[in-house]
Amino acid sequence: MTRLYSTLALLALFGGLGVLPTQAYEEAPVEGGGSISGRVGFEGEDPAPHIYAITKDNEVCGTGNIELDFVKVNDGGLADAVVYLKKVEAGKPFPPLAAEIAQNRCVFEPFLTIMHNENNLVAVNNDLVLHNVHTYELFGRVRKTVFNISQPNISRTEKPIKLRRGPAMKVECDAHDFMHSFVFVARNPYYARVEDNGEFSIDNIPPGEYTLQSWHGTLGEQKTTVKVLANGSTTANFLYAP
Repeated sequence: MTRLYSTLALLALFGGLGVLPTQAYEEAPVEGGGSISGRVGFEGEDPAPHIYAITKDNEVCGTGNIELDFVKVNDGGLADAVVYLKKVEAGKPFPPLAAEIAQNRCVFEPFLTIMHNENNLVAVNNDLVLHNVHTYELFGRVRKTVFNISQPNISRTEKPIKLRRGPAMKVECDAHDFMHSFVFVARNPYYARVEDNGEFSIDNIPPGEYTLQSWHGTLGEQKTTVKVLANGSTTANFLYAP
């Protein structure tokens, strides 16, 4: 009875904070694993890149304007998206995966990074100018600061990342408003970064019914329900619009 009351108290505490405890993923043999494949598409007019004026630190950042293509469309396929299974308790190996973002001539590289939750994110400033790396956890239309650090020129910073609600982070530089990138933070190994044409494939999935979600840093998330049969192949597609 005491254990029951303790459990209820913890649930009440986490619920009051808006955060529910999650069960850790466990690696285990997969019997009769199936697969999901498909495409993340885009319909309508491809949005033009966002144009930013370079107004400071021109000796390092350059002059004129910089274009950032937040929505990249190739032959009707949406690039820079990730498709993943929302909750999987156990399955194929999930090795550690940290991530590194470089700052080169006032540009975050790469534009989209993938890492595993509770691993480290490394920020490397290769520029002879100060940057301020500000990361935000994204969930729905809400964003919450994960860390906010001033990074001197030619330096390296490493931070542990543990997201609780959102699937990804937005990365900005508070010193340069034209610096932007995204980091997808996986909770389990059942995810895939789409190809340039939007196609994806996820394999070795334990048979069962799942919520399959697509994520894009600018266009947000979509979800569908899929059923994976033993040794079977399932198809699922997503379609975004401006």
